[in-house]
Amino acid sequence: MEERRAALRLGPQALGLGFAALALATLCGAAGACTPPVEGTRLESARYVLSYLAMSASDKEQTSLAVGQHFSIQVGACAKAGHPAPETLKVDAHMPAHRHGMNYAPKIVPLGPGHWRAEGLLFHMPGAWELVFELRAEGASDILRSTIELSEAIPRFSPDERRRILSHGPWPPKRVRDPSNRVSGNVHAVSLGERLFHDARLSGPGTVSCASCHVPGRDWQDGRPRGRGLEEVDRNTQGLMNARFQRWFGWDGANDSLWAQSLRPLLDPREMRSSAAAISKLVRSDFSYARGYERAFGEAPPADDDALLADVGKALAAFQETLVTGRTPFDEFRDALASNDAEAMRRYPPAAMRGLRIFVGKGNCSVCHFGPQFTNGEFADTGVPFFVRTGSKRRVDAGRHQGIRRLKANPYNLLGRFNDDLARATATGTRHVELQHRNFGEFRVPGLRNVARTAPYMHNGSLASLRDVVLFYSSLNEERLHADGEKILRPLGLSDGEVDDLVAFLETLTEGAAQKPQ
Repeated sequence: MEERRAALRLGPQALGLGFAALALATLCGAAGACTPPVEGTRLESARYVLSYLAMSASDKEQTSLAVGQHFSIQVGACAKAGHPAPETLKVDAHMPAHRHGMNYAPKIVPLGPGHWRAEGLLFHMPGAWELVFELRAEGASDILRSTIELSEAIPRFSPDERRRILSHGPWPPKRVRDPSNRVSGNVHAVSLGERLFHDARLSGPGTVSCASCHVPGRDWQDGRPRGRGLEEVDRNTQGLMNARFQRWFGWDGANDSLWAQSLRPLLDPREMRSSAAAISKLVRSDFSYARGYERAFGEAPPADDDALLADVGKALAAFQETLVTGRTPFDEFRDALASNDAEAMRRYPPAAMRGLRIFVGKGNCSVCHFGPQFTNGEFADTGVPFFVRTGSKRRVDAGRHQGIRRLKANPYNLLGRFNDDLARATATGTRHVELQHRNFGEFRVPGLRNVARTAPYMHNGSLASLRDVVLFYSSLNEERLHADGEKILRPLGLSDGEVDDLVAFLETLTEGAAQKPQ
């Protein structure tokens, strides 16, 4: 390498001629210019006009220069009037700011008079590079330089990778009313629901509200491994962002609508320990709630406690429907990929780009974390033990198996009388869902948007960080998987660098995530 560089380190006489040539070219412009046999980027010295064109490594097509990709250069040069024809060409490149050169020595192949191909070049770092051409004739050299600014290389995704990446958008999706909730999208219902959400009087003792566990400043969850209302419960508190787009609700899918799910903690003795009668009494007796109900539903609160409780759930749901995550760095990259906007794609962190390739490829993550919400909306064996430890005893959390039983027995499900969708088209899933042995220990596949803000992770909050989650699946113990369950999960066997890259990608699924170089 140093021998090659020594060959391009010119002596004082040659350097003087080179700088003199550049100065003269500046003063004289294109006087006596000729036409080189290659059309491309044009450079001039006092004696010569040189033009070069970057080609693919195979020299079959023109290419854009990118970090980490071999390329060749077609070079043409001709002599200005009164000067000798160029005899030889040398090509090198370096980064002036780093005093750093290429790791490869290009081979110069003559193609004809004043025409060469330089093979085997590669720029291995982003930044400002300088291509250096030395044309030599009659014992003197002219040095011509071309500065090139290179960003991090953008991986070339296969058609299948591209299809999978694009399937995770666009975002945000179009908002559609919930036909099962007659006040879905109603601004008065949103206002009523927000007030109810923060009112501790909805709980039996009057000490906890929905917001006690779904904390607005914590992305509408509580940051605890397992939620705590009036008592600690068995599972992690799920955030409410994007809940409006779900098919099933809760870790076990025991509810089939957002409004029915909103009733569950109100009635759970460990969470809010209330009742239909107590909540209905509050709404009827509190003037502002009674008026708010009339504005939202167009009538006075009904005498039927169960019907009024269902409507409280619908007002709470109308409010929660407004909680939708914003756009993320991934969304900007995804849309740039869709439109082939290379400049916008380069703004995406390189580590995240590598992690994205793992996510849709080797990791097979997008099979379950599918679509714009990064979830298929169903349930899976996660490999996490489904035992709940209470004191010195352990008991089983049956997950989806128990959830289906609860769903079918729930009077507030979409097959019941409180569904405002008279055609019951919204109840198709509830009508056809089948209890199977493999559902034992399955839990809902969570969406990944804003995932960097919702630690700890898994249904029992057993993994403290995103890195812990990635490491868990990298070294997954397959013996923990249900014998009769899905056979999707396999240990990923990621290297430390791949773990870092996958975490970097997951972090870009959060709105406002910094897009800093990795």
